[in-house]
Formats: sequence, structure tokens, C-alpha cells
Amino acid sequence: MMKKKILFCFVAFWWVSLSVVFAQKNNFKPELAVGINGGALYSSVDFSPAVLQKTKLGATGGITARYISEKSLGLQVELNFSQRGWTEEFDSTGFAYSRTLDYVEIPLLWHIYFGNKMRFIMNMGPQLSYLIGSSAEMSDALAADIESRRQADTAAKIGMQYYDVRTKFDYGLIGGLGMELKSGIGSFILEGRYYFGFGDIFENGRTTTSYFSRSAHRLIEAKLSYLYTF
Repeated sequence: MMKKKILFCFVAFWWVSLSVVFAQKNNFKPELAVGINGGALYSSVDFSPAVLQKTKLGATGGITARYISEKSLGLQVELNFSQRGWTEEFDSTGFAYSRTLDYVEIPLLWHIYFGNKMRFIMNMGPQLSYLIGSSAEMSDALAADIESRRQADTAAKIGMQYYDVRTKFDYGLIGGLGMELKSGIGSFILEGRYYFGFGDIFENGRTTTSYFSRSAHRLIEAKLSYLYTF
């Protein structure tokens, strides 16, 4: 029920945004631009109870469409692929683990800018994502320890982050700041973003079998985009 309410809020946000943008009437010449984006991201998962981890380096990229309806304001939508996950390392025990989660993302963004040829830009809004792939690497020492605990049926809930991720749908808020250079051959954009996930990748505290009360994505991205304006 909560996910349906949040999804409804995202759709309502986008609908209101479209209404506001297309309702504007002024002398500004609208800009429609499409292009590609790519970059790198550092990801982690906000586990509660906490899991000792390091950020994981991954890749992100996709296509971008942007419509600017009036001076300094527009809407931007993207279809991206991203590699998320987390890494665990325990030097004293020989335990090591790395999980990679591949997502398709759709950010729905307000686009705000200041300037003309050289622009300061800000993007913010909701992002919806869907898990399309998952892989993991585990040290032999950790695998042996997990197997022994499972056979002994002790601390069965501890180590649930090593189980399969069954929650494929993810949602949250994303925001970014950057610079855009407009030229005769198109726009070149350098941007940093932060994503705050609301969805949990594992079952949360509302279920009786849960160990984690929270397991949500946190992302820091650096992106370079090229857009061609029609």
C-alpha cells in the first residue's frame, strides 16, 4: 500500500510539472534537446542494523530528453542503466564480499538553469528503478562460515545481505548540480548527483522474518552528457 501511495505521488508530481510547464505563455523560444549521458557512480546500501561496508564503483549511462519551456525552467527525463551494490572486506578474518545490482532507471526531473552560453544547472525530482540483474563474489572463508552457520541453524537471520534480492522495484529522490557549455554543435554538461533511496532491497521490519529494518540505496554520481538542441 505504501509503495502504491509513493508511486501515485511521483505520477502526480510529473503530471503537475507538465501542466505548469506547458501552461506558460511568454516570448521565450522553447528548447527541445536529446542526447546521451554516461559516467561513474559510488554506491552503498543503508543497512539497519548496520553492515560494515565500502562504497562500490560502478558505471552509469543512458539517453536524455529535455524540454525548456521558459527562461531558467524546464523538464528532463532519462532512461539509464546503472551498476549499484556494495562491498564488504574484513582484513583480519579473510572474509570478503561484493554484490553488483544492475538497474534500469527513469529519473523525472525539474531542470533549472542560470546563464546563457555557460550555464549553472540544477536537476531534481523522483527516480523510479527496476532491477534487471544481480551478481556476487564471495571469498572461500566467508562461504564456509555461512554454510556452517546454516547447517547449525544458528543466527539464521544474520547475513541476510548474502541472500538473493527479491525486491526488484526501487524508488527515491535524486538531485544534482553542474555546468553546461552550449556550443554550435550541441551542449556539453558535467554534473554531480546524489540519490536517496526510499525502497528496501530486502524485506523490512514490517515482516516477521526480517532481519533488516532498512536496506536502501545511496548513490553519488559524476556524469558527462551531450545534448543536441532542435
